[in-house]
Amino acid sequence: MSRKERPPIPEPLPVPTVDAHTHLDACGATTPDLVRAALDRAVSAGIAAVITVADDMDSARWVAEAATWDARLYGAVALHPTRTEGFGDAERAELERLASTDGVVAVGETGLDYYWDYATPEAQQEAFRWHIDLAKRVGKPLMIHNREAHDDVLAILASEGPPETVMFHCFSGDVEVARRCIDAGYLLSFAGTVTFRNARELQEAARLVPDEQLLVETDAPFLTPHPFRGRPNEPYCAAYTVVGLAELRGQPVEAVAEVTRRNAERVFHLHVTEIEDAERPPEGS
Repeated sequence: MSRKERPPIPEPLPVPTVDAHTHLDACGATTPDLVRAALDRAVSAGIAAVITVADDMDSARWVAEAATWDARLYGAVALHPTRTEGFGDAERAELERLASTDGVVAVGETGLDYYWDYATPEAQQEAFRWHIDLAKRVGKPLMIHNREAHDDVLAILASEGPPETVMFHCFSGDVEVARRCIDAGYLLSFAGTVTFRNARELQEAARLVPDEQLLVETDAPFLTPHPFRGRPNEPYCAAYTVVGLAELRGQPVEAVAEVTRRNAERVFHLHVTEIEDAERPPEGS
């Protein structure tokens, strides 16, 4: 099978869970019909709801609209840290409006990225502080993007005072960083990287996370889980990561699916059970 083809849809999880961070527009699902098809594939693997996340202004506008198209889809809006050079008042006003809409359940992804040099650390930090304040003002969770900036991300959160809920998306730290996040009460969300064979430090971190602070995501179309690394990712592939996390943590697959769903329902105020019931065909059909 070509590396350009999506992985096969796995057997459905024994209980449904949530893809807590994906980018459906970057996956090519940009119309209502394409979004519905991607969500149908996700549901067939046991991924009952999806949070699609913006990284620039065009994406933020799209996310806020797309979140109205299907009951299984929610959104998060922010300006990605690599795009914050020249972040001005007009963008801030529009993001505040979009973040206040009903289908948007989080402010994200925001944070710091010192791997790329598209925006200076100073611009990223100023924007990060603004997004922290925005999350507190609109009363929604904060989704953190953190790449090679662990100390500064945690220091800024501490100095600004974090919102009630902070999620580290695609957690990339080691055991020491995980402990600091756990002690601060933050949620850690794991993507397909936790299944990679060379990700030993990340796997050790994943074993530490208490059930009540654990989430799962795809970050699609990136970071497709093992053994399909390098192939296009999509929300249904979160099922592979749930299985991998269960093996790492020595827990039943249904337990990991259950706690990650319950955590997503709790912190993002989702209604996954109702969605699952609504999608189930009538008896005898």
